[in-house]
Parts: sequence; C-alpha cells; structure tokens
Amino acid sequence: MVTRPHRLRTPQPACPEGNFTLYKEVDANRARSGHMIAEMPNHERPRERLLGKGADSLKDDELLAILLRTGTRGRSVLDLARDVLKAFDDDLTRLAGASVTELCRVRGIGRAKAVELHAAFGLARRLAERQAGDRPLLRGPAEVADLLRERFRDAKQEEFLLLLLDAKHYLLRPPERITIGLLDRSQVHAREVFRVAIRESCARIVLAHNHPSGDPTPSAEDIACTRDLVAAGKLIGIEVMDHVVLGRKTLARLKDYLSFREERLI
Repeated sequence: MVTRPHRLRTPQPACPEGNFTLYKEVDANRARSGHMIAEMPNHERPRERLLGKGADSLKDDELLAILLRTGTRGRSVLDLARDVLKAFDDDLTRLAGASVTELCRVRGIGRAKAVELHAAFGLARRLAERQAGDRPLLRGPAEVADLLRERFRDAKQEEFLLLLLDAKHYLLRPPERITIGLLDRSQVHAREVFRVAIRESCARIVLAHNHPSGDPTPSAEDIACTRDLVAAGKLIGIEVMDHVVLGRKTLARLKDYLSFREERLI
C-alpha cells in the first residue's frame, strides 16, 4: 500500500470570532495606502484643521504633511513629514534650500514629491521678493537683510552685491552683482563699484554679501576690502552707508546678519 504524504496546513492568525472580515479590510487598507491619518478624528486631521483654523494653527510637520499628501506603506504622512524635517535638522531654511536630488535622499520621498516640495518653496521665495516692492526703503541693515534674505537662501557661493540709494534711502534699481565667489580685494575694484553709482547719480550705496557657511562674521579680507571702498567713496563723494553680511540664525546668534556700521567696523 502506498502511503500518501500528509498535506501541511499553514496556521491562520487568530482573530476574534465573527470579526474576520473587518480585520481583513482594515489590514488591506493600511497595506494599500500607508495612510493611518485617515483613522484620526476629523478635528485632528491637518487639512480639516487648516480649513477650520487657518495655516498658522498648524505645526511645521502638519503643513508639510498637507503638501506631501500621502505616506508610505505602514507609515502615515505625518511620520513622513517628520522624517523630512529631521533629515534637514528641523531647519526650514535648509529644507527650503534643498535641491530635488537632496530631497530624494529622504526615504519615502520620490521624484514627484521632491519636485512638488521644491516648487512650493520656489513660489514662496518669489512671493517674498515681490512683496519687497519695486523701490523699497532701506533705512538700516534690517531692511537690507529683509530684501536679500530670499535671494541668498539657496546660495552655495558668496555673492557680492551693490545697492544704489537715492537721497531718501530708496533703492534706485535691483541690486547689482559685482562678483561671485570668495570676496577678494583683487576682484572688487572701486572703479567697478562706483562706475555704476556715478552713472545712476545715486547719493549713497550699501554693500552686501552672504556667507553660505551661515556665520556672518566678516573675515579680515572682508574688512580690508570694505575699508578700501569706504575710502574711495569719500574721494568721489558717494557715501558707503554700510556693508551687510548675511548668514543664518542660531540659538546663540539672534540675527542672521551683521552690519559693519553697527559693529563700528567702518
């Protein structure tokens, strides 16, 4: 007699009797969408809270979750938003300046989500620039920093700019780039700076550049170059009002810029 082998049965996971269909549907939904945020009460969901209370009532991760729309398998969109923020040290400035390639390095962020985030931050920068107005009034270094902050936010190199002002401290034209790269006395010539100023018949100028490192403390070369230009301006009769260096805020540094005038460096 031939003995037939016994067929092994795969053990089934235990579930409360009568609830098998319910458990199966819930597990399928979670596996399909990874979007456990749908299980939250309506008043706690980011979109509903934004509609009811406005964007200012939401935290950074909640606003980011709305842009991301969906999570990944087994992780909610809020979890993904927190992962994105953590990847950039919870620094919105760093996140806003991230490239599509850098965003794609975050687990769960594909090219489509990266492009959407990059576009959203790009629109925000454009809005900030346009709100500055065609001819902003620059009475001090804080206004200069406000004008240039978005321009420098993504910059990977130092950029040296010239701002031309009239007698009432209104900007005459968009900032003029003089050099790009490390500030060097051999590259920043007084004739290049003041040629534009003389042509536009401006009363005074402001110098500005950025430090991509985030530390706005001027180098010895920055100080020497600035003092050369201040001396040249006195000979020509055009005042160099200030030189503003932009960086980033830290817990120890309350301002993201440094003013040569405020620090008595000129």
